[in-house]
Amino acid sequence: MVETYRGLSTHILTLPCGDELRVTLHGAHVLSWVSQGRERLYLSPDSLMDGHAAIRGGVPVCFPQFNQRGTLPKHGFARNLPWALKTTASTADGVSLTLMLSDSPATRAHWPQAFEAQFTIELTPRSLMMTLKVVNRDTHPLEMTGALHSYLAVDDIAQVVLRGLQGQAEWDSLTDSHAQAAPELRFDGEFDRVYEATARPLLLQDGANRLHIEQSPTWLNSVVWNPGAALSARMADMPDNGYQHMLCVEAAQVDAPVKVSPQATWQGWQRLTVLQGPRPQALT
Repeated sequence: MVETYRGLSTHILTLPCGDELRVTLHGAHVLSWVSQGRERLYLSPDSLMDGHAAIRGGVPVCFPQFNQRGTLPKHGFARNLPWALKTTASTADGVSLTLMLSDSPATRAHWPQAFEAQFTIELTPRSLMMTLKVVNRDTHPLEMTGALHSYLAVDDIAQVVLRGLQGQAEWDSLTDSHAQAAPELRFDGEFDRVYEATARPLLLQDGANRLHIEQSPTWLNSVVWNPGAALSARMADMPDNGYQHMLCVEAAQVDAPVKVSPQATWQGWQRLTVLQGPRPQALT
């Protein structure tokens, strides 16, 4: 089903259990994921939804550059361009769609690379699976960084705990300091850190709500970000209190570029799963 959602043409996927997904072709952007009757992604009410600017919230696809670590626009150009619908499908457990972006005059204005990017979003009960696949269509190697920049909805950031990164190498971009991650991450101000990824699932504890966060080993980093009060107030596309209701936990490739040989393929995924039942004593 296709509807207009905050001014953008949006594909809506639904399941018999009531779970729902909204995806717009602009940036191949996941705008909303409702599971178990609750919105699981944060979308800023102040985001400019004009079909040109990057959208604040949901799941931006950062490709082929992470942040400003290179000569391309911040977080690359993929999140600012229209993607094409390639396929929709139904599976035994859910539904999915695949969007595609290929090199064009708009991309070659920034990056001379010939490529094809596919973003597949699969909705199953209590779970959202997102896979970015990049095919090098050129005669020379492709190098890229990037991320699936997921904005997770929380009731109150001051009460949120993120577990699962303990012992992993941590770089705090705010202080340019290095450490090992603590067993629990808590958030009482601006937070912007890059971690060496772990094979363990992360657990986001938001009051009674629990979310498992997993990523493929092809993403070497996990990024955790919250703007805090001061930065949130300075952001034109975020309400002053927006920081209280979101936490970004990103599957990312920050420093070391992925290298894809001519005609070869790379892919990386992130899976979000709503947990049910009593709260566990420890992350397993």
